[in-house]
Amino acid sequence: MARYTDSVCKLCRNEGVKLFLKGTRCYTTKCAIERRRYGPGQHGQDRKKQSEYALQLREKQKVRRSYGVLESQFAAYFEVATRQKKVPTGLKLLQLLESRMDNLVHRSGLVPSRAQARQLIRHGYFTVNGKVMSIASYQVLPGQVIAVTDKAKKLLKTIHENSPMMDAPVWMTVDKENMTASLVNHPSREDLDPTIKEALIVEYYSR
Repeated sequence: MARYTDSVCKLCRNEGVKLFLKGTRCYTTKCAIERRRYGPGQHGQDRKKQSEYALQLREKQKVRRSYGVLESQFAAYFEVATRQKKVPTGLKLLQLLESRMDNLVHRSGLVPSRAQARQLIRHGYFTVNGKVMSIASYQVLPGQVIAVTDKAKKLLKTIHENSPMMDAPVWMTVDKENMTASLVNHPSREDLDPTIKEALIVEYYSR
């Protein structure tokens, strides 16, 4: 399976914003972008004004890398988003990404990063409606309950000792005591990151 194996901090520096790929480290002064607010490499500080295409590409890459999906996966999500008419394409794309199981496990505060969520999901540490789910990209539906298996509760409690649980978004419900989370409904645009410019992503794929 294709995967990125270089330093993820380079991705944040390349995009010029925090993508929160290292969990709690991103909230400390050790964060790479806090120490070097310019792109990686010898020409990182010589970036010139970007073209319209470059802006579209960078926005697409920023969102794709933030959610930790491959290019083919991201393009597939966009294709699904374009086939429905009830919700704007850009918003539907973000909703599909937010509904991924690895993202919801992270958003719930059960684990500090999406990468760690993917690893634990693949090891069979989470269930959906009582059934073990090992597919990180699984699309969770509103009302379905994500729970931690008994064998993983001790591990997650250890993680939380070093990384306190974050507050879940308003479109989720979380039971911190029993370590369960549920998607109440798909998030509205007002509930999502206001810095994301999904219109640029739509323009990129509409070229």
